[in-house]
Amino acid sequence: MQLHVSPSLRHVTVFPGKGVREFIKVRIGSRWVSYRMLFYSLLFFTFLLRFIFVFSTVDTIDGDLSKCSTIGCLGKRIGPRILGRMESNVPEVIYQILDEAISEEEVEPKSDIPQTLHDFMADIKQTTPDAKAFALKLRQMVLLLEQKTRKAKIQEYLYRHVASSSIPKHLHCLALKLANEHSNNAAARLQLPSTDLVPTLVDNSYFHFVLASDNVLAASVVAKSLIKNALRPRKFVLHIITDRKTYAPMQAWFSLHPLAPAVIEVKALHQFDWLSKGKVPVLEAMEKDQRVRSKFRGGSSAIVAKNNTEKPQVIAAKLQALSPKYNSLMNHIRIHLPELFPSLNKVVFLDDDIVIQTDLSALWDIDLNGKVNGAVETCRGEDSFVMSKRFKSYLNFSHPLIANFDPNECAWAYGMNIFDLEAWRKTNITLTYYHWLEQNLKSDLSLWQLGTLPPGLIAFHGQVHVIDPFWHMLGLGYQDNTTLSDAETAGVIHFNGRAKPWLDIAFPQLRPSWAKYIDFSDKFIKGCHIRVS
Repeated sequence: MQLHVSPSLRHVTVFPGKGVREFIKVRIGSRWVSYRMLFYSLLFFTFLLRFIFVFSTVDTIDGDLSKCSTIGCLGKRIGPRILGRMESNVPEVIYQILDEAISEEEVEPKSDIPQTLHDFMADIKQTTPDAKAFALKLRQMVLLLEQKTRKAKIQEYLYRHVASSSIPKHLHCLALKLANEHSNNAAARLQLPSTDLVPTLVDNSYFHFVLASDNVLAASVVAKSLIKNALRPRKFVLHIITDRKTYAPMQAWFSLHPLAPAVIEVKALHQFDWLSKGKVPVLEAMEKDQRVRSKFRGGSSAIVAKNNTEKPQVIAAKLQALSPKYNSLMNHIRIHLPELFPSLNKVVFLDDDIVIQTDLSALWDIDLNGKVNGAVETCRGEDSFVMSKRFKSYLNFSHPLIANFDPNECAWAYGMNIFDLEAWRKTNITLTYYHWLEQNLKSDLSLWQLGTLPPGLIAFHGQVHVIDPFWHMLGLGYQDNTTLSDAETAGVIHFNGRAKPWLDIAFPQLRPSWAKYIDFSDKFIKGCHIRVS
């Protein structure tokens, strides 16, 4: 017997079979399909429906439909309609509980809250709660762990603040030993530079670099790395500016460790005629800054104790604002370079936490196009954490005085800057800088939180020429994503941040690029037990 089905499925014709052993066949259209094939197809389709049902159930437990990527997504969308399965409302109850606002009672620690995942699972198995009770218990545990994490993070920032603000024992030892050497050894009191080289200090045919530092070890690394990588070291002049207390140790170090044929000048702030004449804005600003900051000081512990809801990063910024570094004259001295060096046309200013890895004389070949400041932008680059800084990263745009600036304007970096002093003297950059310092003081330090870069961004606005990022790699003092091999590709690397290479909190994989410019066999270095690890 044969069964014939028409293509439109409207007509079925039965024909006598030719034999018992012959398979029953169904003809659809112009093709013949065996009954066995039809049976297997129906069986496979039934199995596929079960498969879709199981996967849709798994994905429902997993959660978010928009993020679903398995075949279960299909089951989740059409399964309930085809199979008549009802959607569970248990996740909605959990989401509702977890999304509720946190009350003051929940912030208070309780002894019955599970401390670990193991305790949580044991509690759930023992009490067998419903969905709402499960969500409440989960919420309590997450809040507890969140509080513990926040407390640990703030504690870390507090320790880092203390570690970065204090003078390490070995640096204090080095300063004392060099001061003693300065007192007892005439060779440690040499005039820097020697009399015959004094004319080079105002000769614009030389490459002039300015370094402001009260850290002898850091200054020695900057100076050595600068001269060692110079192609024409005899054309390099390094002006080192320091404070009164560090002058003797600094002079002793560079008298006993000459970097000939380069020219090294060591000068204390009080030795500059300009700073000793009349009223100096930088000194007046420091006095006012100290008075305003004293209202906020109350100690680091007070800042942590009275901020129960602020994010750890905000508290860290406030702690950093208390650092003596940001209230130091040395930190603001760069804004007076035109007055301090009235005979020079162009200088490169260097921070003491950098390392030079290439010849910097090429910086004099860069045309600043009439701009005052040659700097590296910090809003674009491969490192999205370090190179994502715009004006809104530093300035408080909720304040009406700041609102007129563009928050998305690209920021730039201090630390290795080319300054055209001739062009600078034709502007009011310095006066603008102190105007905004004054405004920040009147606003109780609310325009920005710390540092000299925020007022610098405003003062040099429109006067910055962008230079290649090769000349300044940032972030080696506050993130450890940079590898040593990455650091070696830059002309200048900058350990900006708390993790300075001379501190124990430095990132160990980056410290060798700084330490290689220290002679650990030197008697002063050995005597103060200065080492890399």
